[in-house]
Amino acid sequence: MDMVMPHSLEAEQVVLGVLINDKDKIYEVEDILNLDDFYYENHKVIYRGILNLRAREINIDLITLSEELKSREVLEKCNGITYLSKLSSSAVYLSNIRNYCEIIIDKASRRRVIKACRKAIDESHGEFLVDQVVEELEDNIHKAYSSAAMEDMEPIMDTLESTISHIEKRYLDKRALEGISTGYKDLDEVTSGLKAGELVIIAARPSMGKTAFALNLAQHVSKEAKVGLFSLEMPKNQLVQRMLSARCLISLKNIQSGNLEEDHLNKLIIGASELSKRKIFIDDTSTTLPTIRGKAKTLKQKEGLDVIIIDYLQLIESVGVSSSREQEVAKISRELKAMAKSLKITVIALAQLSRAAESRNDPRPMLSDLRESGSIEQDADMVLFPYRESYYDTENKDKNKEEEGEAPKEIMEIIIGKNRNGEVRNVNLGWIGKYQRVLGLQ
Repeated sequence: MDMVMPHSLEAEQVVLGVLINDKDKIYEVEDILNLDDFYYENHKVIYRGILNLRAREINIDLITLSEELKSREVLEKCNGITYLSKLSSSAVYLSNIRNYCEIIIDKASRRRVIKACRKAIDESHGEFLVDQVVEELEDNIHKAYSSAAMEDMEPIMDTLESTISHIEKRYLDKRALEGISTGYKDLDEVTSGLKAGELVIIAARPSMGKTAFALNLAQHVSKEAKVGLFSLEMPKNQLVQRMLSARCLISLKNIQSGNLEEDHLNKLIIGASELSKRKIFIDDTSTTLPTIRGKAKTLKQKEGLDVIIIDYLQLIESVGVSSSREQEVAKISRELKAMAKSLKITVIALAQLSRAAESRNDPRPMLSDLRESGSIEQDADMVLFPYRESYYDTENKDKNKEEEGEAPKEIMEIIIGKNRNGEVRNVNLGWIGKYQRVLGLQ
């Protein structure tokens, strides 16, 4: 009697039910879950219908899905509208839908391994050469074990064609930058701009100005690109207050307290009008990477996303079980880099540094100060350390506090700790803490 092949009815039902109820979840699933990963034929039919709706950018729900299956004359193959309703009504909201997908994928891989072994057993009883049987078994086992979503390797001819085309395009338009301008000339010279597929880490100790630097970057970058801001630390209204302070040159303290004059209100209205024309999208509700990735995918599909900024990396909640926080951060770091490559965007993640720098004679940060995980250093294409010497200058701290009138301009040193595709050197920018403003010195 044949054993029942590995499968999970419950996991398949949960995933399909969630996809029917939450139209955005498909963006988290489509890259990792294939039709053949489902064990039940009716589930394959339903998932194909969902993918068809997704391809035509039609919102996925019970009605649209049933109409899609009906139009293709396959509704009865999946037990009709009654079964779709059962899937929809029994599904609950899941932030960790990928965990259920991994169960389905694991069962599918096990089935492929069993089928490969059975085929090898049958061939071993026949006239096949042993070497041939072993070679085919190894190949089939490898295919079963590898991710089904893995892209095929591309011949160098195709890569050369796209590379030469890219170089020629840059030559013809005489553009010096390969990526999107940061808005800071000196920084652009070193980095060649923000490039698709790259992970950029902005790391500093608290109160050093890393969030302000990131928000200033967002405003500059949004002149020519579309930016997504994911804030895990502060609500979006506080982020916008900081952006308005930097743009309108009105003290953040006054904006927060409401201690404003009439000309301040006029400035704020003008600044708000200018900012409203920029393609900046803000989210302050996401706490896990699957949720961030899903929303980024949706934004990419709808708006053509170029850059996302996450504030900050260590606040991202882990999904699944890890033996240590260091392993959790390492996994998050790897997935941020993978997201940059798969979505063809720049991912900028802010990060906290350990206290080690403050115990040294020279508190300038270095790569070893990256908190909780050395893998951040390995995964990042660039690591930028905003550093203000004045922060540690106790003699001048009182002098640099906010005063009435013109705010003093300090130096914000951007220490480039790593630059995978360029030189490593420091860049000096101006810092006006009163306005949360970072500006170029040229």
